[in-house]
Amino acid sequence: MDTPDVGIPERLARTMSMAEQHDYLRSRLSRRRVLATAGALAAAGAAAGCSGPSGPADAKAPRSSAALPGAATGRVHGSVVAPFGRHLAFGADPRTRMRISWQVPLAVRGPYVRVGTEPGELDRRIEAEVRALRTPSLSKLLPAVDQYYLHAALDGLEPGTTYYYGVGHEGFDPASPERISTLGTFRTAPARPERFVFTAFGDQGVNRAAVANDRLILDRGPAFHLHAGDICYADTTGHGQRTDVYDARVWDRFLAQTEPVARTVPWMVTTGNHDMEAWYSPDGYGGQAARWSLPDNGHDPHGSPGVYSFVYGNVGVVALDANDVSYEIPANLGVSDGRQTEWLDRRLGELRGRVDFVVVFFHHCAYSTARHASDGGVRDAWVPLFDKHRVDLVINGHNHVYERTDAIRDGEVGRRVPVGGSTDPTRDGVVYVTAGGAGKDLYDFPDGVKDSYEGHAADRESVGTFHWAEGKDRVPETVEWSRVRYTGHSFLSVEAEPGPAPRLRVSALAQDGERVDHFEIGRGA
Repeated sequence: MDTPDVGIPERLARTMSMAEQHDYLRSRLSRRRVLATAGALAAAGAAAGCSGPSGPADAKAPRSSAALPGAATGRVHGSVVAPFGRHLAFGADPRTRMRISWQVPLAVRGPYVRVGTEPGELDRRIEAEVRALRTPSLSKLLPAVDQYYLHAALDGLEPGTTYYYGVGHEGFDPASPERISTLGTFRTAPARPERFVFTAFGDQGVNRAAVANDRLILDRGPAFHLHAGDICYADTTGHGQRTDVYDARVWDRFLAQTEPVARTVPWMVTTGNHDMEAWYSPDGYGGQAARWSLPDNGHDPHGSPGVYSFVYGNVGVVALDANDVSYEIPANLGVSDGRQTEWLDRRLGELRGRVDFVVVFFHHCAYSTARHASDGGVRDAWVPLFDKHRVDLVINGHNHVYERTDAIRDGEVGRRVPVGGSTDPTRDGVVYVTAGGAGKDLYDFPDGVKDSYEGHAADRESVGTFHWAEGKDRVPETVEWSRVRYTGHSFLSVEAEPGPAPRLRVSALAQDGERVDHFEIGRGA
């Protein structure tokens, strides 16, 4: 939803503190405009509660800190300000930690989460942290925008337990009878590995195709969802420069669009090139840090919020910020000074000894043949580590297509993996999947290459493409690893099965429900 246009004159904005700017904006909002805004946002954010197994709760209240002075207070009565855009994310341990985030259209007093194992017994109350974000007017057509994001950390939860929760603030009690329909649910990871499903895609935006993919994802019943970057496209340019075109209000619409899924399914994001929003901080990550609460176990607590890892059941998941190594879009090339790659090497080694499967996801493609092709920076920095630690599956976005490789080892095809085939990473190499068909306008493959997927014969075995070299040079190459290609909107669904012969069963699904691709990953078979 759009934030009301009540911008501050530039001559005043230069001399006013953030708190004074907030007060100025609120004084210009008539009660009629507030009610209209709150009503629209309440409609976007309303959600029916769900039922499920119950268990004991032990949520600890986190410390609360407002991001900016005065951000948690306001002159508008809280009962007319409705929360919206709820989204979940795991903490570092999905068995015991959950992060709940949401947005309000205006500053509120005393934001909090109520949580319990029954919808009528939300007996825990956890104070929320406020992260206020101001975006200046970047053109004559765009107003200055104030946004208020709230985050609550739930720790000490019971594994394998369904919890009910409601978000509120002074004047808006989610446990009251008239607010009961706004409750959401989540389920913590099991104490011991069980069969589960997770989904993944990248390059979503705000549009009908994105909504359709979200609905299909919900039908899969995933334990969590991986978003490989380029989340909402508020920055339509994606160069990571202050001259990029940007409308912060797109985030309001995106979070309202995503809420029907993300209020129950942890939405684990990483950072794409369109997510570098340069005006918020020197590295462009201030906006993402304000809007998302993700595990804080990455390479640098003051670096990219899109670098972290977690373990769910028998699968270790690693999120990376490929802007740090990209040759194609070098705005943040080397931003971590090598710390991310060093952390990745250590973390892959740690995970390899404790889980059956390791899945890595990030934005820029290591291996793809569509418009952006492959990023040589990713290949140089990370592909040797994926080979070294025998990573099982790598998921990328960036190219707005579905494309899947054979198993690749040392840059060459280690084993052909046709549709319906199987592979063993201990022997064959790593399978790379480009899952960039989440919603944005789709790309084509190189001239003469038709879609090849389930029920469709491959057009050719070798494909002419290129990769990006340092200095933004395009290096032509002819490759044989591009096994499956599809140009429609789609997403990835992965079923993880533990046991004596553990398996990852990977499927790509189109928006009409057609299965585009499927294959199986097993270790040591």
